[in-house]
Amino acid sequence: MSARRVAEIAENIRTMRTRGAGEIARAAAHGLIIAATESRATSVQDFVSDLETDAQALLHTRPTAVSLPNAIRFIMYRVKSFAQKALDVESLRAFTLSVGQNFINSSRMAKEIIGEIGARRIRDGDVLLTHCNSSATTSIFISAAKMGKKIKVFATETRPLYQGHITVKELTDAGIDVTVMVDSAVRHVMHEVDRVVVGADAVAANGAVVNKIGTSLIALAAHEAGVRFFVAAETFKFSPETLIGGLVEIEERSPTELVDEEFLKANPRISFKNPSFDITPPEYIDLIITERGVIPPQGAFLVLREEFGWAIGEEAPLEHRGVKIAPEEEFQNS
Repeated sequence: MSARRVAEIAENIRTMRTRGAGEIARAAAHGLIIAATESRATSVQDFVSDLETDAQALLHTRPTAVSLPNAIRFIMYRVKSFAQKALDVESLRAFTLSVGQNFINSSRMAKEIIGEIGARRIRDGDVLLTHCNSSATTSIFISAAKMGKKIKVFATETRPLYQGHITVKELTDAGIDVTVMVDSAVRHVMHEVDRVVVGADAVAANGAVVNKIGTSLIALAAHEAGVRFFVAAETFKFSPETLIGGLVEIEERSPTELVDEEFLKANPRISFKNPSFDITPPEYIDLIITERGVIPPQGAFLVLREEFGWAIGEEAPLEHRGVKIAPEEEFQNS
């Protein structure tokens, strides 16, 4: 039973019925909770093996969304450590359920904290621009509105799957003045914009941000116009592999997201390019807003060492374990 239910979760992630890095991470954690609940293993070793099988099924769904392996890594690292001293399967099962639910709860809380921190970067009367759909970003806008700040938001459609329409509905439902526009109109409206705020699917050790395709062009237009560019990202979206030279794989999606099957069959010699993400270099990013606080892109390295040093078999140095996130006054001109 668990294999079928976990397979459904994996398929929803792969086909983008489950969207957004945070939702993907929580879905993966929920999948492992299901696997733990329904495992019929009678030994600790077999229980861990059951979880590993389902974890691998989930891991192979979306290669770019770092939140996915980080969620699985968060749970499995702790489960395997506890398994070394667990007396029986039931105690390990209970521990796994607790760890999985803890990840889900803390990731949701992170989004709310980012909303509160980020809202303080928004001024009354600001015109904002966003791209794709990011729960952390919409949390910032909604928190700012709850503070009584009058804001206007430009939201791109975000082709080819139109995730921007989700953002528009969420903001409209919250009573925020929002305008939807085609992606290619970004440079045209940038002179009207005070802040750009986007989410992230991955943050690299050098502060580069992987996000929905088109984000880097928006960052370039903002840089040209002198408009501040903010990224909202929970720390579970930071990529530990980039600490040791690993690269974030950019997912290439099916051409059927661009044209229908009939067109493909009628034009077999046409090639298609449909990357889901691009990379925005750190020099185009002013701030990264996390649940730990606001950091410059260069601070990503310290966050990774603090949060994920164990994930690459390395303890974070003592001076980094208490890494200080820059206080508000250091970014008063942001």
